[in-house]
Amino acid sequence: MINIVPIQKDVRSSDFDALFTVAKAKAVKEFHESLPGYEATPLRELSALAKHVGLKNLFVKDESYRFELNAFKGLGGSYALAEVIATKLNITPAEVKNVEPNSFTFVTATDGNHGRGIAWAAKNLKQQAVVYMPKGSAVERLENIRKLGATAEITELNYDDTVRFAKSQGDANGWILVQDTAWPGYEEIPGWIMQGYMTMALEAVQSLGDIVPTHIFLQAGVGAMAGLCCGEVCTVGWEQIRQFGDYSVSCDDKVAADGMRVLGNPLYGDEQIISGESGAVTTGLVYRLMVDADKAPMRSELGLNEESVVLCISTEGDTDTVNYRRIVWDGACGLIK
Repeated sequence: MINIVPIQKDVRSSDFDALFTVAKAKAVKEFHESLPGYEATPLRELSALAKHVGLKNLFVKDESYRFELNAFKGLGGSYALAEVIATKLNITPAEVKNVEPNSFTFVTATDGNHGRGIAWAAKNLKQQAVVYMPKGSAVERLENIRKLGATAEITELNYDDTVRFAKSQGDANGWILVQDTAWPGYEEIPGWIMQGYMTMALEAVQSLGDIVPTHIFLQAGVGAMAGLCCGEVCTVGWEQIRQFGDYSVSCDDKVAADGMRVLGNPLYGDEQIISGESGAVTTGLVYRLMVDADKAPMRSELGLNEESVVLCISTEGDTDTVNYRRIVWDGACGLIK
């Protein structure tokens, strides 16, 4: 199942436009370059796959190499925590590494990757992190967060209610909520998180050089298959999508599974990319749109053809290895844990 709907654009300026400038992206990337272990993640050109499906170029940015976290989320978490501490103490983000240990406790809700990024960032700064996960989250992702020193547990709540629970715990205990979704009245910290992700975009632009994509496919939602059940839009992100996005697409889990298999089993000459459900869904979508005969009207509407230059971002590797093998080795679609 694939459904495509045009986005009703709102071209008015947004209160959040100033957050996402080229100058800010360069400043954020400079901050990340100062962190131990920073390296730009690879941008893979899948020439054989592009030729096979009828595209001019297909590029996939592989975030499984990010800070040994196997996902891109460390970018947002590290920058947001630095900004929070710097703002509260009236210092620069570069100075936060000298703050007294255990001065701050950060709390968040996550399906896995965001919480792992927050736990990693807090550990690097010698601060505390508390992480709550929605019902259905993978135990492996829980344990990966705990290994970084955070207090973490899986709740009996869905994602949106887990966010509300994390906020309530922060309010009750004096912890700072660092959440990667926003709502009216809570937008500054999510804005910093999203600014952190701009490093990923700037790296891609720099890697592409003079090549300009005709199509960019971005996954929307929060986390992997459990997290994508979130029902409430992030106000900061939605304003940018509404201004600059052309279409929204909904698809079932099988599309993500197709992407995982295609990337993990490349055609001769292409490099292998190990990508989880969230990371692979865009490549799976492009693959299905290009090879399925009944998707011709969708291809036409999107303008996908032999002159198209497509960019996808694989936001995570096999952060849930058991589920990854179930899908890629055993042919499951990923619904059953």
